Amino acid sequence: MIYGQCFLTVQLPCGRKLYYPKPFLQENQFGKMAIHYYTVGQQTRKWEVTSTYGGKMTENIVQAIARDCLAETLRRIEGKGLQVVFHVHDEVIIDAPMETSVEEICSLMADPIPWAPGLILKGAGFESNYYKKD
Repeated sequence: MIYGQCFLTVQLPCGRKLYYPKPFLQENQFGKMAIHYYTVGQQTRKWEVTSTYGGKMTENIVQAIARDCLAETLRRIEGKGLQVVFHVHDEVIIDAPMETSVEEICSLMADPIPWAPGLILKGAGFESNYYKKD
């Protein structure tokens, strides 16, 4: 409980948590018992109840772990003194000196993550004077 509120939480491998506010079990539109929780509606921008199911929760967890892997990569790149200009989903765009190689950056991306032992990581990249899709 945080600030008197009730949450269903999922602890990710890195220690970060996903929060589902005010969860409860109720029949969904398909007549099955499902987890419901409060969320801010994308159109209304107001609190509303939504339901979820195992597959969707799994997707949330997988995407959250992918985000945490990207965050780790961003920290490594910036730790080398390189400037991350922006990132899009799983792409990192770097403004780097000429002596920085694509292979060096890909190697940083492939280094193991302490909280994800055994997770196989790999990066691919290219060099360009401007941003473009590969």
